[in-house]
Amino acid sequence: MGKVKNYLTSVKKEMGKVSWLSPQEMRGSTIVVICFSIIMAVIVWGIDRLIFIIKRLF
Repeated sequence: MGKVKNYLTSVKKEMGKVSWLSPQEMRGSTIVVICFSIIMAVIVWGIDRLIFIIKRLF
């Protein structure tokens, strides 16, 4: 049981060292990730459509 207590104490100590993002930074990062994901989805969709059209021609 002592190992578990030491582990949890260590985890709590390490979590105190973490530099958490502010809500504004988190919001900005989330927007960047969502925009990037949408752009990549459109690119992959476009490539997929192009391959589909090329395959249909031959």
